[in-house]
This record gives sequence, C-alpha cells and structure tokens, in this order.
Amino acid sequence: MKSDRIFGLIIVVVALAYIASATQIQTSFLADPVGPKTFPFLVGLVLAVCGLVVALRPDEEQVRVRSIGKLALAMVVLLGYAYTLRPLGFLIPTAVASGIVSYQISPRVTPALLTGVGLSVGLFLLFKFVLGLGLFALPRALLS
Repeated sequence: MKSDRIFGLIIVVVALAYIASATQIQTSFLADPVGPKTFPFLVGLVLAVCGLVVALRPDEEQVRVRSIGKLALAMVVLLGYAYTLRPLGFLIPTAVASGIVSYQISPRVTPALLTGVGLSVGLFLLFKFVLGLGLFALPRALLS
C-alpha cells in the first residue's frame, strides 16, 4: 500500500511537470483554434488523475511470480510489436499484440482474437483516415 501511494504521488509530480512544460510550447499565428497546447494538457491531466487514484486507493500488497511473469510477457510482446510494426505494416502486429495482451487480461481465445482484430482494424481506420497518419496496413512488399 505504501509503495502505491509513493508511486501515485510521483506520477502526480511528473504530470504537473509535464503540464508546466506544455505551457512553454510556442504557438504560431497559423495554429488551429484548439492549439498545440491542448493535447499535452489533456495528457497531463489524465496522468495526474490516474496518479491521484493510485495514491488515494492503493491495492493490497501482493506481488506474485505469476503477475511478474505476465508483465514480463506483455513487455516482450510490446517490444516485439515496436520492432515488427515497420516491416509488417500496422494491421498484423497490432492484431497479434493486442490479442495476446487481451488474452492475458481474460484468458478466453475467441474474445481475445476478436479484440485483436477489432482493435487493429479500428485503430488503423482512426489513425489513417481521421488523424491522417501515413500508416501502411500490410507489409510494403505485398503492396507493391
């Protein structure tokens, strides 16, 4: 419990520093109405709220080997995701990574597969067409 409270307070301090650094962002006269400072402020605000929740409502002290193993597997999956994103495109690595992490949360195969595919396609559509990012859906070798 004590470690959660300390961690939560550290997160709040980091969030406040992040918000303070966001105030230093220079805006040009051609900026959109929302401005470039809004997104960092929102991220900092969400981070501060999450830190407060962790500090005010800590979990019971229980570190299990199984939990550490799950965290290690999730970290390996996310590192693999980062390295396979460029050569394999967005859809395949995102579906695999989100499916594995979903299975860790709730060990049922069908919902994990559906979550992986759904997140992959949904995020691709959001990032590509709504936010206008230059993502490749599949490996570039298949697209040429």
